[in-house]
Amino acid sequence: MKKIEEITLLYEISKALNEHLDLKKSLYKVLAILANSMNMLRGTVTLLHPLRNEIIIEVAHGLSQTAIESVKYKLGEGITGRVIETGKAVAIPKISEEPLFLDRTDSRKIKQELSYFCVPIKKGNQVIGALSVDRPYEKSYQLQSGTELLSIIATMIERHVINLENIHLEKKQLREENRRLKSELENKYRINNIIGNSNKMREVFQMISQVSKSNATVLVRGESGTGKELVANSIHYNSNRAKHPFVKMNCAALPVNLIESELFGHEKGAFTGAVKQKLGRFELADKGTIFLDEIGSITPEVQVNLLRVLQEREFERIGGHKTIKTDVRIVAATNKNLEQAVDEDSFRGDLYYRLNVFPIYMPPLRERKTDILLLADHFLEKYAAENQKDIRRFSTPAIDMLMDYHWPGNVRELENCIERSVLLCEEGVIHSYHLPPTLQTGRASGTLPDLSLDQAVKNLEKEMIIDAMKNTRGNISQAAKVLKTTVRKVAYKAKKYGVEYYQYR
Repeated sequence: MKKIEEITLLYEISKALNEHLDLKKSLYKVLAILANSMNMLRGTVTLLHPLRNEIIIEVAHGLSQTAIESVKYKLGEGITGRVIETGKAVAIPKISEEPLFLDRTDSRKIKQELSYFCVPIKKGNQVIGALSVDRPYEKSYQLQSGTELLSIIATMIERHVINLENIHLEKKQLREENRRLKSELENKYRINNIIGNSNKMREVFQMISQVSKSNATVLVRGESGTGKELVANSIHYNSNRAKHPFVKMNCAALPVNLIESELFGHEKGAFTGAVKQKLGRFELADKGTIFLDEIGSITPEVQVNLLRVLQEREFERIGGHKTIKTDVRIVAATNKNLEQAVDEDSFRGDLYYRLNVFPIYMPPLRERKTDILLLADHFLEKYAAENQKDIRRFSTPAIDMLMDYHWPGNVRELENCIERSVLLCEEGVIHSYHLPPTLQTGRASGTLPDLSLDQAVKNLEKEMIIDAMKNTRGNISQAAKVLKTTVRKVAYKAKKYGVEYYQYR
């Protein structure tokens, strides 16, 4: 075979191997190419089963299906078994003169002299199979050239096998990661993972339980930062649609002229800049749930189209004429007074009543004071772990400040406050001076009594002595070391502030 023909053959085989992710399809195509280019009469790819120590025919060209399924070799048996056992290629000029040739496939009854080539297929240093070829005997054909060519092809097959194993491994890892992430999402947004044990939050939990399994439209109401999105997540991941998409959109975060395109999509050329077709959020959320945050900010034009989706479950893309059906559950959220907006004609009354099928009210943090410490402890644990700090609790004055503050930013403000405090704290306890200045503005925020400087210093000294006593279990000597002062001063200050060391033992 000429050099150019060999290069063409190898190129065709390379193309065939990379065409499919199915190993058998690729190998069948390789054998078909060899039949055309190398004058091959029969060809087989055999693989070693490592557990049974048995060699089976994986694919074959020029053999019956019965032979492929029934023929098996032991390791070291026949020429194929010996090649796989030794890892060395074999070329036989005339198979009629080779006593080791078994012809177990019973495919060489025709009285024609054949040459036989068998080369190992390796994976690293391990032989995993063999490529064998029959071709008519030609006195002038160089056995060495044929063996070298087949060895190159066997190496290409080996690379293909390794690539496929890597692809399948990556796919398996991706599937496992996908399952893990879905499981995490489901666990993260279980109802009992919304933190709170106040009466108002128990009402919220009950309502989520009641509505999750239905397809009813839900309107989550409440001030900014109360956790409306968390409720929407819980509704979706506890519903029958949990395995389908959950698509979120903040209606207030997009320019007015883009909201309709984002919701319903557009066709190519529908407007300047529409260079290709775009699927809208309603199409992406089919069979799942769409969460429309800040629903009160959408324009009257979008309200009309949204009302149609709610009533008819259908819409058209911008610039399109095809009506698209959709099966989507809508969960909307707002911090606006929609009733007032309806009275002022800035929000359609019919859309309001379609959205307000099952309202859930998220109470502000100032109305659920008993949840403040639960949330604060949760965020402390979260951010202490993230920042690899050993911070375990809040001091008593810090707790008083957290409880006294009115939290206009609700849970979101509390979370930011705790994250900042964790970053500032280099001790095992969050103190009042670690909290943001907004919590320490005296009468302006109503968080602290009107203290003199002397009284504030006394309070801080007492707080630090109490913390030191807690950490050392009432050991005054150890407490003095923690506070970097003398035992005499600690004893004097403790007596002055009424701190009894034996209470902490």
